[in-house]
Amino acid sequence: MRLVFAGTPEVAVPALDALIASERHEVAAVVTRPDAPAGRGRRLVASPVAQRAEEAGIEVLRPARPRDEDFLARLREIAPDCCPVVAYGALLPKAALDVPARGWVNLHFSLLPAWRGAAPVQHAIMAGDEVTGASTFLIEEGLDSGPVYGVVTEEIRPTDTSGDLLTRLALAGAGLLAATMDGIEDGTLRAVPQPAEGVSLAPKITVEDARVDWAAPALRVDRVVRGCSPAPGAWTLFRGERLKLRQTALAPDRTGLAPGELAVGKNTVHAGTGSHAVELLWVQPQGRKPMAAADWARGVRIARGERLGD
Repeated sequence: MRLVFAGTPEVAVPALDALIASERHEVAAVVTRPDAPAGRGRRLVASPVAQRAEEAGIEVLRPARPRDEDFLARLREIAPDCCPVVAYGALLPKAALDVPARGWVNLHFSLLPAWRGAAPVQHAIMAGDEVTGASTFLIEEGLDSGPVYGVVTEEIRPTDTSGDLLTRLALAGAGLLAATMDGIEDGTLRAVPQPAEGVSLAPKITVEDARVDWAAPALRVDRVVRGCSPAPGAWTLFRGERLKLRQTALAPDRTGLAPGELAVGKNTVHAGTGSHAVELLWVQPQGRKPMAAADWARGVRIARGERLGD
């Protein structure tokens, strides 16, 4: 098939690579978000998908809005058979959805209908799911509600951050998306409607969502830290300033600390929760780079009884 691939961040690149490598399909163009300012100089930088497409000599379309008539006209000129999508980052209007004869097929990082929305991996970890996966489905105008072509499953490991899990899902999902394109092309795949039961939503994680509640059980605190890593980053307050928590570990043998209360050992830092303690492994003070929690604690000279949080 003649394809137009839509995607933006690094997590979409493995799927683009898999389609470029396919001997059965042609990636005629790529649709991505416009170049965005990055770094200290706020210089405009192309998205990871745009950079990969340019390396491969593929035309890149960067519409400010997918409803822009110039973009729609060019899409019609290219005349794709199908448009695979991975984390594009903008809603597609009906005028765009109607262009490819075989539709737009999205690779979504959950087992639909669970965790429809922008942050499925983060929500799966924060909810304590033991298994997740990736799904390919035909895009409709609803939110991730279209019929499903195929799935792959992935175990959520006890120490997984959202970054760890998303890296594995991106690789497994790339193979799934390529296989889905093959099945659509040769007529062996049919999309199956999603069940009405088991629907859950995964809206974008806000900064407030990433704030640690020290009165919650240790398991919940650890899940928030892992689910919000690397972005937006779990955080708390220490002496009135924001402190990001980059990595923690459960410490079930460490008890007797009040919620948020800190206990500093020679090379350890523990914080109390609503159950047992968690060990702080990596933290990031406001305006500084991440550092080992023990080094941070030595630098700030934590007093007995000091707490994290309000």
